[in-house]
Amino acid sequence: MKPEVLVPLPVVLPLLMAAFLAATGKHLPRWLADGLALLAAGASAVLCGVLLLASRDNPLVYWFGGWFPRGNLAVGISFVIDPIGAGLGAMTGVLMVAALVFSARYFDALGTMFHALMLIFLAALCGFGLTGDLFNLFVFFELMGAAAIALCGYKSEEPGSLEGALNFGVTNTLGAFLVLTGLALLYGRTGALNLGQMARGLGTPRDGLVLVAFTFLTCGFLVKAAAVPFHFWLPEAHAVAPAPVCVLFSGVMVEAGLYAVARVYGALFVGPLGAQEARLRMLLVGLGTLTAVVGGLMCFAQRHLKRLLAFSTVSHMGLMLAGFGLLSGRGLAGTAVYALGHAGVKGSLFLCAGVLLHRYRTVDELELQGRGRRRLLLGGVFALGGLGLAGLPPFGTYLGESALDEAAKAAGYDWLAVLFAAVAVLTGGAVLRAAGRVFAGWGPAREEVRGIGGETSESPETPDTGSVPASMMGPAVALLLAGLAVGLFPELRHGAEAAAGRMLDAAGQSARVLEGRPLPPAGVEPSEPLGKSALHGVLSASGAVLLAGVTLGRERLLPRATREGLKRSLGAAMTGLRKVHSGHIGDYVTWLTLGVAGFGGLCVLLLR
Repeated sequence: MKPEVLVPLPVVLPLLMAAFLAATGKHLPRWLADGLALLAAGASAVLCGVLLLASRDNPLVYWFGGWFPRGNLAVGISFVIDPIGAGLGAMTGVLMVAALVFSARYFDALGTMFHALMLIFLAALCGFGLTGDLFNLFVFFELMGAAAIALCGYKSEEPGSLEGALNFGVTNTLGAFLVLTGLALLYGRTGALNLGQMARGLGTPRDGLVLVAFTFLTCGFLVKAAAVPFHFWLPEAHAVAPAPVCVLFSGVMVEAGLYAVARVYGALFVGPLGAQEARLRMLLVGLGTLTAVVGGLMCFAQRHLKRLLAFSTVSHMGLMLAGFGLLSGRGLAGTAVYALGHAGVKGSLFLCAGVLLHRYRTVDELELQGRGRRRLLLGGVFALGGLGLAGLPPFGTYLGESALDEAAKAAGYDWLAVLFAAVAVLTGGAVLRAAGRVFAGWGPAREEVRGIGGETSESPETPDTGSVPASMMGPAVALLLAGLAVGLFPELRHGAEAAAGRMLDAAGQSARVLEGRPLPPAGVEPSEPLGKSALHGVLSASGAVLLAGVTLGRERLLPRATREGLKRSLGAAMTGLRKVHSGHIGDYVTWLTLGVAGFGGLCVLLLR
């Protein structure tokens, strides 16, 4: 059987199962609904894995209904499968399985509508990664957003949940309008929606329409990717969404936004903007740097554990955006491997936060102080997750960062290694600080702590059983081990780099889609030995441990004058950042508008 036959199934199976559960859920026992949802999610993950392996040498092209191209005209709808897109689908399936297993004992009352929404989300992500048509990319973008908004507001009886879902819905709908506008401009210019045909219609000359379309598409997808200043919805959504849903938001949904930017750039804009690559690199790396710094600082300032983890996602998305912004195959490959390791580690940490909320009825770091002393396994997983965020070898984050460091050095951005280390120390240190306080009782007492702001409370999502079921701890451990396992296979870097090189070859992709020509073998330059990167990861993790230790023991380790000086110097900046994150939709829409205007203005100044 040819692998092309399997191409529609990762989308079709979860959609059919979602429809079945929505129609018959009232008549099914809970265990059967859980089992059917798990079966569909697992099948999608396996199918995407098979497609990934089948597309290693050349992208697979599937034309629905047998409507093949006629010359340069794409008369049908296609799926174009490459390893990175199929990997996005497989990663979504694995995280979905973990989230569904965790949910089996997590909610007090769980209807099958939750399973249906989760499966619709999965189908949308799989279609998003597999489609070769720009309009269908938008359709799957919207389907994913609709399911995600409903999942974010699943605890609809709570005002905070509805407010978070409204924030999510408004900002992401505006992002969708930006994508649709950019799509319409390109359709008007090329008369096509297939990415391969579109690329040939655009040609190479630069003009204002291409820049405007690039601005709208990039900013629209960067809203989903939570890049600053489009990121405000993310911490609000994570603070109110159920823990298993947060696994999907941080583990794969924001990465899908960046994947779309890379996919559209590689398929359409490499030619028109290629002459200004150096300036575009400066713009994207600068935006990634801003995102990484703002997210890292806000992460360390949180006491609400889910908001802390959400801001760490913003920070790590900044690193991934900077990695893609290097506009090289190695940079994109490093971003893909980093995203894979990050998904496992961050998913595990969110499930740990869900376990804490289940067992101790709060996710406030200060209220939890010392209450987890007897939870050795949970504490160990949480602490190891913090070290994974800090890039400790052999976690996948370290392997991805090794490729990013090399790509940055080749592009003349050696200083990015310092940014990667700083983000690792800040975000890993924040998680390790929480681990030390919650599971060891270290640090000043709650009444003595000043200056840690943000929301602190969240209603429990489960009945108080006094125990932690294995179905909750099992997925957290499994995801942590998955994030660890990524770093044990250095050859992943080489495969990802070959796939990234093909993804950035617009002419080759067009020939493959429209004419069926195979792409030439991808050349992968030899990489540096991993010893230096491993040392860099060990130093970053050590810095995170040191930062957490100094923060928890500052009363004994730092003189009073030093503490007061640090408080004065950092207080003004953090106060300003907290005020910007006001929680008001109007403020966030204003920042989104200013972000689009600023990005578009810089595109005009730098790229024309």
